[in-house]
Amino acid sequence: MRRLIGLALAAVLLACGFAARAEESEYDPAKVSESLKAIFQFGSAQTKQALNANTVTLISGTIGGTYVQFGADLASVLDDGNKLRVLPIVGRGSVQSVADILFLQGVDLGIVRADTLDYLERKGFAKDIKKQFTYVTKLYNEEMQVIAPKSVRELKELAGKTVSVDLPNGGTFVTALTVFERLGLKANFVYIEQRIAMEKLKTGEVDAVIVVGGKPYKSVSTFTNDGRFHLVTVDYAKPLQGDYLPATMTAKDYPNLIAEGEKVDTIAVPAVLAAYNWAPNSDRYRKLAAFVDAFFGKFPTFQKPPFHPKWKEVSLSAPLQGWNRLPAAQQWLDRNNLQPLARERFDTFLQQNPAAAAKVQSESDKEALFRQFQAWEAQRNAQASQAQAPAPSPAPARSREKN
Repeated sequence: MRRLIGLALAAVLLACGFAARAEESEYDPAKVSESLKAIFQFGSAQTKQALNANTVTLISGTIGGTYVQFGADLASVLDDGNKLRVLPIVGRGSVQSVADILFLQGVDLGIVRADTLDYLERKGFAKDIKKQFTYVTKLYNEEMQVIAPKSVRELKELAGKTVSVDLPNGGTFVTALTVFERLGLKANFVYIEQRIAMEKLKTGEVDAVIVVGGKPYKSVSTFTNDGRFHLVTVDYAKPLQGDYLPATMTAKDYPNLIAEGEKVDTIAVPAVLAAYNWAPNSDRYRKLAAFVDAFFGKFPTFQKPPFHPKWKEVSLSAPLQGWNRLPAAQQWLDRNNLQPLARERFDTFLQQNPAAAAKVQSESDKEALFRQFQAWEAQRNAQASQAQAPAPSPAPARSREKN
């Protein structure tokens, strides 16, 4: 009996001690975490409604890619208790993300490549598909990275060769096929997951591996090079200038594939944060508008460490040719007087540089030169941001039933 009384007293004292420490603690979870409250209320109609009403689901990309990292960054910065939650989902690539935005229940946003919709229409898979989409913002430029033996110096040398272009639900094969078609090149394309393809490259089973993604792309930067391989030059040829941008990669991007002091010219295609074209009076549109307010309002945070360096290339007001911007996004830009100034700066540049202006013989020439100007300006801004950043501290066709 005495022992039971002693145990009971000890339990009471222990409970009181915990209670006292909880009252003294500045970080009592029960007081500061709305998420914990939601967990303990799980199952209630009110909690279920609140969680679904303020959660925005984002289809990103495959594991290891830049899309996934961007999705994680968005969730990290924008999650705000029950007011707004960004739920990134690992995707299968740009083509699948287009289908997911159109048809997958609950998907609000996705990151897709700018040339994907054009490809789907050109190949007869869809008609007027751009009318079903809006874009929140153009994101960054995704470089075309071609890994091959050093005996291959230019893209045209891959004609007739076996080239891996990733799986057919991604976006790499879209860009690769489009580029080869426009340049009049024919290759034996094979659809192999990148990590497996790179092993086959080492054994000689494939002649090259193409990766299209924001540098530094993980599967490329971690490629173990025994000295036989490098990145192949992709010239910014005239047939590519309508939809692509010039880009450059250096040893800083890929020290495993580019020698110090050297550079490799290539092309790039814009990545787009896209959404379905919801009616402005719908609940889904309301959620997108809330996302835009949070994302645009906190945008400067993304351009600082520790977030992905590609955020430094993003300009919220940059126009995207052939696409319609989400009205809520355009309204935010108008309210905050953020207008696309690149075109104005470009026109001024032409006025002040007669030699450059003399090369413009047509509107297509002007548009191509403007795209080069945009790429140069994005790279310059990214370099300026990196120079100003403090050194890091030492580490201690749509179904109506989608809803």
